[in-house]
Amino acid sequence: MDLIEQQHIPTCFLRVKEDGTSALHVIHAPDPAHPFDLEQVAQYTLIFGWPGLENTWQGITFNYAFRMHWQTLFRFALCQALCANSAAKSSVVRRLVLVMAWPRMYHEAVALYNAAFLEQLLVAQYRSHLNILQVHVPDDQACNFLDDNALHILLHNHILLDWVDHAYTYGMVYLEQQFHNPTMSMDIFKDVDNERIEHVSRYGTSPAILQWDGWREMTEDDHYRLMFKRNEKHLLPAPPKATGLYYYIGMDPNWVHL
Repeated sequence: MDLIEQQHIPTCFLRVKEDGTSALHVIHAPDPAHPFDLEQVAQYTLIFGWPGLENTWQGITFNYAFRMHWQTLFRFALCQALCANSAAKSSVVRRLVLVMAWPRMYHEAVALYNAAFLEQLLVAQYRSHLNILQVHVPDDQACNFLDDNALHILLHNHILLDWVDHAYTYGMVYLEQQFHNPTMSMDIFKDVDNERIEHVSRYGTSPAILQWDGWREMTEDDHYRLMFKRNEKHLLPAPPKATGLYYYIGMDPNWVHL
């Protein structure tokens, strides 16, 4: 029997295909013109991240109820807004994430900038008037993209200090994922983690932005879509190896890292 008939999915969640059969409404990729529509980002990430089977979205926090943490979704959206699609994008994102995982690094960069340009102090942009210039890094220059380059992107786009502080959780989760899946860059990750611990011990952590904090609850639409995705996955010859981490229900993703 068809999965739709088996589960009695309400018609409001369905569309009729050309062959007369029913299917769930299509989910479109997040609109690049609205990078901080986090609800759209959340649903797309949830459905195409195969939660419950594997978590391939680096830095995004899932728990066993398939909730996602808004802080990590925000940082993911910020990376997508700042980085143009290219073969070098993963290297650029990695450096941006490591800057976020290093508390107060951006504060220090802003202080140095303001001291050097007294007549052109950094004025942060606000969400309703964003004008972001994406970074394009040639593929053959990806290995030369370092922390200073990542900081330059943030400064050039006048990103708020609070936004970078808010992205700290994403940076921690990203680091933890790397330690569970060792790579050739492990020495870099260890150095950043040591600096992170030192800075947290000295300065503590900054408060989260309340409107982008806490866990996103699954919707009824999400439930049916995940049901279909899980059914598709079980029909594959062999599921890929899980690459992510999941948190217990009720666990704060911050406390285990402090």
